[in-house]
Amino acid sequence: MNVQQMLAVLDADVVARLKTAVEIGKWPNGAALTTEQRQVCMQAVIAWEHEHVAATERTGYIDKSKKTHVEEEVCDDDNHVPESEFTPIRFV
Repeated sequence: MNVQQMLAVLDADVVARLKTAVEIGKWPNGAALTTEQRQVCMQAVIAWEHEHVAATERTGYIDKSKKTHVEEEVCDDDNHVPESEFTPIRFV
């Protein structure tokens, strides 16, 4: 089965079930997903959403528009310096 054939049989209901399975790591019957099944499900969801869902509504979408508040950071700011109040905990 190629990608186009797979996309032809998927609908919003099936995609929602695949997303849930990926999120919780189990099929609806309680059986655990294998690593390969999880990867295939994620690929199917992403491919289906690319064809049927607006870009801003897709799984994994990150809004990179400029923030209106100064205190909010943009996630891909290359000049970000970690704040000094956050120091790693050292376990002895």
